[in-house]
Amino acid sequence: MKKLFIITILLLNIFLSPTFAQEPETLTLQGKADFNWLDMSQIERDTIIDNYKNIIFSDDTVYKYKRKDFKALHKDYLKDENNKTHYLEAQEGITETKDYRLSGFFSGKILISYAIQYKKNPKTVYYYDAFGNLKYVDMISDNYPNFPYWSKQYRAGGKMISAIYFVSHDMQYMYEPDGKFQGVWFMDKMYDRNAKQTLTRTNW
Repeated sequence: MKKLFIITILLLNIFLSPTFAQEPETLTLQGKADFNWLDMSQIERDTIIDNYKNIIFSDDTVYKYKRKDFKALHKDYLKDENNKTHYLEAQEGITETKDYRLSGFFSGKILISYAIQYKKNPKTVYYYDAFGNLKYVDMISDNYPNFPYWSKQYRAGGKMISAIYFVSHDMQYMYEPDGKFQGVWFMDKMYDRNAKQTLTRTNW
């Protein structure tokens, strides 16, 4: 479960980068933030963690949709009808067309899944397996792409599996669906609640 969560948050960070997700002429706020996590007291870090947690996991948060309700909400995207085209585009490294943005995820040289963000609905990202079956859905807050914003990822069956609070392009706070804090990314490094470095990433 922990390994899956780490993979998921890495994909979210890559795909929801505002520089990838918006046209240059419509991009609003890239967002900048000073990182002083290592210099804060534990009380200060805990306060920030709890504040962002309360924003993401508000009273109206849906942790698990009824399967039929979630499918009804995304009924037009349960199966990628253009799977062959999207698969080949992702495999060839195409990241944008006039209608959508695309990101492929590989195991070695083999494309195992891809994500689509339609320009007509940029606050939702759909993740498909290689056969075009919906696997995950990112649901993004209304203020996107302006910072700060948050994103929640759900399985195709409607169960939340992760949540992220985006402070800036360089800084994101990561949470499990039960609200447990996983860490804060700053640039290429993740730090835990106690300011200990735990992970690195190559895309940010």
